[in-house]
Amino acid sequence: MTNETTIYKITPRAAWKEAEDQEVFKGAAIDLEDGYIHFSTAQQASETAAKHFKNEEDLLLVAVDTSQLGDALKWEVSRNNALFPHLYSSLDLKHVLWARPIPMGNDGVHILPLEAE
Repeated sequence: MTNETTIYKITPRAAWKEAEDQEVFKGAAIDLEDGYIHFSTAQQASETAAKHFKNEEDLLLVAVDTSQLGDALKWEVSRNNALFPHLYSSLDLKHVLWARPIPMGNDGVHILPLEAE
């Protein structure tokens, strides 16, 4: 368990639009396949973008408040033996702090619009 109060989801804009229409985010294809919604901390998000979203455009970075996610949020060992946040339920959009576009730099690297931690 960590004391992170904000976690981040990188998702295609179309998937997020669907979530807004339904007022709940059930997850992207990989989340549905794995049985939980993958999140990253602020420190993990850039590597997640590079590893799983290379050359993808029209992405959003979604910030989520962890304080009301309860026992459905699990911190589990993943890449580089680090603890990653995994949500074992759908995400009620009332827990979303913001969703921002992720621009891509001229070098092809995503520029994540993270708030100062």
